[in-house]
Amino acid sequence: MKKVLSLMLVLALTFSLCACGGKEETPAATNEGETEAPAADAEGGDDAAEPAASGDKIRVCIVYTGNLGDKSYNDSCNIGATKAVEDFGIELKSLEGTTAQEWEANLVAACEEGYDLIIGASSNIADYIVEHGPNYPDVKFAVIDTTVDLPNVQSVSFAQNQGSFLAGAAAAMFTEKTDIDGVNEEAIIGWVGGMDIPVLHDFYTGYEQGAKYINPDITILQAFAGTWTDPLKGKELTLAQIEQGADIVMNVASGTGPGILEGAKEAGVYAIGVDLDQDNDQPGTVLTSMVKRVDNACYLLIESVVNGTFQGGTTSYLTLAEGGVSLTDFSVIKEYLGDKFPQDIVDKCAELEQKIISGEIVVENYEGFGPEQ
Repeated sequence: MKKVLSLMLVLALTFSLCACGGKEETPAATNEGETEAPAADAEGGDDAAEPAASGDKIRVCIVYTGNLGDKSYNDSCNIGATKAVEDFGIELKSLEGTTAQEWEANLVAACEEGYDLIIGASSNIADYIVEHGPNYPDVKFAVIDTTVDLPNVQSVSFAQNQGSFLAGAAAAMFTEKTDIDGVNEEAIIGWVGGMDIPVLHDFYTGYEQGAKYINPDITILQAFAGTWTDPLKGKELTLAQIEQGADIVMNVASGTGPGILEGAKEAGVYAIGVDLDQDNDQPGTVLTSMVKRVDNACYLLIESVVNGTFQGGTTSYLTLAEGGVSLTDFSVIKEYLGDKFPQDIVDKCAELEQKIISGEIVVENYEGFGPEQ
């Protein structure tokens, strides 16, 4: 079942990559924070979900762990949701929160309001779905970035370890380019995460393996901010790693992440972005971004309810091969570095990507993650 669902998502992903790539048009929000769909409903065929067949809009609620406007994970999810509003005429509500108490309260409120689909936008929501989901057996739930084994929950997760392997390899190669301004003689790179949770350890596992694939003796500094919403904390941790010799730091911190990129910019060193393409957030500072297609995951989950193909109790795992994760193309930093741009990094990352896809390189997972999770 996992393989069949993954294949379905891959086929849909191929089309939605193009559909989600255009300019985002944000729907108008109501006073309650609810996003209104366009006036015209999406056309439903014989397989359409019951609400669409009856002429009612399908109602979707997304519960976020953090705020929109993070230019990262949450915004990526919202891009997919917004596209679904445009394409299917759904009614969308986004519930934001910065504490565990808010996350649980928002999930329970959504359950009580009778949505056709409730999406937990991150793994932080999983425990609350496990606790409360069985009390609402007729509600369809989805969770992104982890797995919940319940009959009314559909899960989508990513091989962030594979994408991070490439990011770690790129960082390890870049820190050796001492002819580039800001790169020192030390083989030291950094990594700053948001909350100390398993999915971020899966990120780090790949990052470490990729870096040590290039240089087994490299030093990797690791820190967690303990929050998704504190850019100042992210900046503080980044500057601390720079003081210890890091000249490139990976951001894996959602709304805390802009501070990581800003800290690298101010110190005259470099960074790696995450989730969305962040290469232009601090132009000339960001080497590349490890993109995770949360937008497509969100879109496809909503589409499954619209089309009546939602399958609870199933999990899909999107890897490099399916385009679930990837690096950006280095074009922004190339423009800034000019003749000093290290093309060998791009070529080596392309080679490593193919070796991962073919199975020649097996990227390790943090415990509990991977295709058999």
